[in-house]
Amino acid sequence: MKFLAIEKDNASSTGQADRDLLELEAREVYALYQKGIIREMYFNQNHEAVLLLECKSQEDAELALARLPLVEQGIIRFEISELRPYTGFERIFKVNRDFHCC
Repeated sequence: MKFLAIEKDNASSTGQADRDLLELEAREVYALYQKGIIREMYFNQNHEAVLLLECKSQEDAELALARLPLVEQGIIRFEISELRPYTGFERIFKVNRDFHCC
């Protein structure tokens, strides 16, 4: 399953990320990328991390991100949404709903 995770600052956090913590964060993100859990990573216009993950469940996605140092320190959190196949083309094409591919 694919998941979209968008970084959010923890309003209750007073912690600041120093250079060492940010390096640890980058190393852990890289490890998750090498494992195939994080498939793509970006920053949006607000410099929030936007991650595309592939996991068996939302719980697995949450557990993977919970190990990130900035999450462990309570500085950031992630809003995670499951991504499902787009079905909008059914509106313009006659689709056999019983046909399942893959």
